[in-house]
Amino acid sequence: MKMAECTGMRRRDFLSSASLLVIGAATVKASPFSSQSAIKGPDLPEMLSAAEAESVKDSIMATDMSNFWGKGYSCAETGFAVALRFMEKPEDLVAVAGGFGGGMMHQDLCGFLTAGIMAIGLQTGSMGVEKNVAKERCSRLVNDYWDWWVSNAPLHCSDIREGREDFKVCHRLGQLAAVRLERLLKT
Repeated sequence: MKMAECTGMRRRDFLSSASLLVIGAATVKASPFSSQSAIKGPDLPEMLSAAEAESVKDSIMATDMSNFWGKGYSCAETGFAVALRFMEKPEDLVAVAGGFGGGMMHQDLCGFLTAGIMAIGLQTGSMGVEKNVAKERCSRLVNDYWDWWVSNAPLHCSDIREGREDFKVCHRLGQLAAVRLERLLKT
């Protein structure tokens, strides 16, 4: 019995499928969901540089973090809460971010990253424009925020906090993320 008869697949179909599998694997590897910053936890600074401190001082959202950070709110709740206040949205919506803190409670994607993406979605979804216009804007802003993030920090909470007992690095990243998100929400 020939191989094609056993599998029910013609050789041409198999080769086409194999090519798609290789392309798919390369695409997943290049996907933003698999990319990581070269900066790992131990190499991430815990304190703001002078330039970073100046940008934080000038940011409404970054300075508002002091109202939430360290007061029972997770990273995601803090990031989303300051975005809600900045966008003048009901603050009780912060409950949406409850499951995203601590890397979705599993040391996965950083809560400040996911909070920013939620805020962008909320803002673009409530613009009062056609759905396709809102989706295009959302996509553009999320890609910008994502690219900024991966150039500054790892995606995952476990990599950010690697070897640390405190949350200083998280506080710094949260402030910087708030600065970046505020700029994006203003555009």
